[in-house]
Amino acid sequence: MRIVAPSILSCNFMDLKNEIIKINDSKAEWIHFDVMDGHFVPNLTFGPDIFKYFKNNSNKFMDVHIMVSNPMFIAQLFIEAKASQIVFHYEACQNENEIYELINYIKSKDIKVGISIKPGTDVKVLKPYLNLLDNILVMSVEPGFGGQKFIPNVLDKLSYLKEQRTINNYNYIIQIDGGINNENKELCYEKGADCLVAGSYLFKQEDFASGVESLL
Repeated sequence: MRIVAPSILSCNFMDLKNEIIKINDSKAEWIHFDVMDGHFVPNLTFGPDIFKYFKNNSNKFMDVHIMVSNPMFIAQLFIEAKASQIVFHYEACQNENEIYELINYIKSKDIKVGISIKPGTDVKVLKPYLNLLDNILVMSVEPGFGGQKFIPNVLDKLSYLKEQRTINNYNYIIQIDGGINNENKELCYEKGADCLVAGSYLFKQEDFASGVESLL
């Protein structure tokens, strides 16, 4: 499985109409939304209104990554906006009970659910939840800003997740986000990634569709 998910964090917000057309006309299957609150991460992005504009103008899978201190509240906003998937941060939760509550709540709304971890977080903390998840997002940069350099030592996390999925017959998709380009994409796939999130690399391409194809 090879899925490319353009991150609109790097798109031209002054020309969203044409940015959506570019994505729709490409082989990208997902659109990735980085929602930041300026508290959990040092950046502030957008809320449900921008998401709804894309949702109303595209049939792609809508992948919402919430980097926020109050994941339940923000998850509810994007559930109402009809996200295809909501991915929250392990580090934003206070305890196991909160994590289970979030997973079960999102799934109860018939929306796919995922957990993301920062580069410095041990992937094994996710082991209790692997059987419940549809998606696991490994951050290969510190979350907060686009255009950062890829951190290669996170690749072992992909291998662990792939191994656990094989051994236990789990069904989650393994996703990686941060500094992804055509030079490191094969290594990501080899280690276990199914879905590559790319922002700066894709939106800097003269031909967006060709950029997407270069990551497949």
